[in-house]
Amino acid sequence: MTNPLPAWSALQTHYEQIRNDKLRDWFAPANDPAPTRAERFTYSGGGLAADFSKNRITDATLKLLVQLAHEAGVEQRRDAMFAGEIVNPTEGRAALHTALRATEPNAPFHAQIVAEKAKMAKFADAVRSGAWTGYTGKRIRHIVNIGIGGSDLGPKMVVHALQHLESPEISSHFVSNVDGADLWRTIEHIDPEETLAIIVSKTFTTLETMTNARSMRDWFVKHGCPESALAKHFVGVSANPAEVVKFGIAEENVFEMWDWVGGRYSLWSAVGLSIMIAIGPQQFDELLAGAHDMDEHFRTAPLDKNLPVLLGMIGVWYRNFFGSQSYLVAPYSEALHYLPSYLQQLEMESNGKQARLDGQFVDYATSAITWGEPGTNGQHAFFQMLHQGTTIVPIDFIAVLTPEHPLADHHPKLLANCFAQSEALMLGRTEEEARKIAGPDKPELVPHIMFPGNRPTTTLLVDALTARSLGALIALYEHKVLVQASVWDINPFDQWGVELGKILGKVVEADLTASTGDVKAHDSSTSALIAKARAALKR
Repeated sequence: MTNPLPAWSALQTHYEQIRNDKLRDWFAPANDPAPTRAERFTYSGGGLAADFSKNRITDATLKLLVQLAHEAGVEQRRDAMFAGEIVNPTEGRAALHTALRATEPNAPFHAQIVAEKAKMAKFADAVRSGAWTGYTGKRIRHIVNIGIGGSDLGPKMVVHALQHLESPEISSHFVSNVDGADLWRTIEHIDPEETLAIIVSKTFTTLETMTNARSMRDWFVKHGCPESALAKHFVGVSANPAEVVKFGIAEENVFEMWDWVGGRYSLWSAVGLSIMIAIGPQQFDELLAGAHDMDEHFRTAPLDKNLPVLLGMIGVWYRNFFGSQSYLVAPYSEALHYLPSYLQQLEMESNGKQARLDGQFVDYATSAITWGEPGTNGQHAFFQMLHQGTTIVPIDFIAVLTPEHPLADHHPKLLANCFAQSEALMLGRTEEEARKIAGPDKPELVPHIMFPGNRPTTTLLVDALTARSLGALIALYEHKVLVQASVWDINPFDQWGVELGKILGKVVEADLTASTGDVKAHDSSTSALIAKARAALKR
């Protein structure tokens, strides 16, 4: 791996110097004079706190990582994004998701954003109050959001996380997969007379979304809704309003998204209409306010005290110097169940790139594989590998200090597990400690109950899971992506890798559904698969 920046070379030398050092030793009283290591490596911003002390870093490491961020132009890329400059050069676009939550009247597109949000609020209030009814006059009780990728993952994650704030009169459902089971499992349990479908697609031509939308429309008609009354049950969110109207949605029920907001950054826009209906316009404003809090922290805090910068640069440290292939997000909160899935798209679709901004191919690693599962579930599944496996996986633990539910006696157990896991991963268990546990009668157990420790973790602390704190948490990871993209000199705002599969999928679908014709135009494997599937579909 090569990088011409001086700090990169200095970090490589530094890595060789500390690569075998032990976190356990760094925390030992003899090596941890006041202020303690935990105090030195804990930072706050945007209403959140992050304890970086259980990472394999020293004061010198952080200093060099911050120097690398500065040399890589993180500040310039950040400021250009906030100013609305073209930061997505392959598509010639700005990336102004931050403008969606800005409060300053001089922010880019401010009047347009305020007007669209007011339209959303008016509609959401009508649905929530029961003023908006279906074709038989019944109030709406079921919202079905039909989208995929950023049009699904963000809204679904937020609505699930803030379910404790959701209107008791309304249930939210999310359909994304073109597999008919996804839609069927939703509609077989709801009443069409009380259902509103929100179709979310930037182009309004996305295969999965439009297939589900058409099937949903057929379901309404089959259950007695006249085609002339379908407008009572459908709204659209798109950058292509003409196509929405062509589908049959009333023009006044079309909400706008813009090409200067990427799908995976779009939950703050009309893409979040299902969120606003679920939790109400005021709480939606709180979600935006939390994101804005983190925006301001990212925009103004010094790099060495800046949460997105520190989180992003520590990720670079493991990816490019330790060679870590993946990292884990472990929220100790069932409400944040879908956060790892959301971050998979945010991080890997953004930074899973092979070409630099100048068009040359990189010769260093870019995005790590992002994965995760809520605690404590993961402890009974894959944590065995994290503790004793041969692969080091950095972990982000996320702990919510105050529960959002009334079963308060569960919460100390949850937090205890979260904090104990990070401590165990850091400390490990030495051979001497293992021998004491095994005893003189079972020395053969020693290799099996030893733990190498020295496994790095970050713990993010959230006081309570509110709309505001969730907004800040999401924005933290959004800005982490930009920090890492700046260091890797890549464009985090395009997604050309998504396109090839779509193009070939249309060709394969045509061959699958054709009644006759040669299927040998593909490679031998694909041709054989198509032939077998075509035979099965004819049964």
